Amino acid sequence: MANLFPEQIEDDWTQTRAEDELEEEVPFGRSWRFDFTAGDFVMTPTRKVAAVDETAAWVMWCEKAIRTPRYRHLIYSREHGEEFDDLIGRGYSRAVIESEIQRIVTETLTVDPRTANVDGFVFAWSGDGCYFSCRIQNVREETETIEGRVEI
Repeated sequence: MANLFPEQIEDDWTQTRAEDELEEEVPFGRSWRFDFTAGDFVMTPTRKVAAVDETAAWVMWCEKAIRTPRYRHLIYSREHGEEFDDLIGRGYSRAVIESEIQRIVTETLTVDPRTANVDGFVFAWSGDGCYFSCRIQNVREETETIEGRVEI
């Protein structure tokens, strides 16, 4: 007779099915298109706010999260936003700052259950600012590249 209470299930089909169910459980939702350069919502020719699909909504959330200082706005939870202000005026080397930017961005974006991975960081320095880009991947295995800037 088979064990009714197995301690470990090693069935590949069961593990794949569990991963598929996890992917289906994560809601993506829709959002409005926001132009971060202009600082305003994008309007359609009929003067309605333009909507975006689920993936674009997730990418916009990621961009907004790395542009929002943590703990500064009461409307957001304590887990939302970045902590780049902690790097200002500390006298850290560029290598340390790049490492901290990578850590902060990764922690900021992986709070969202839609985000599966953050990697591929590229850094460029200009004056007192560090520009960076990174690759983000969601649980649907869709990838995008986002950019940010930190004033040091």
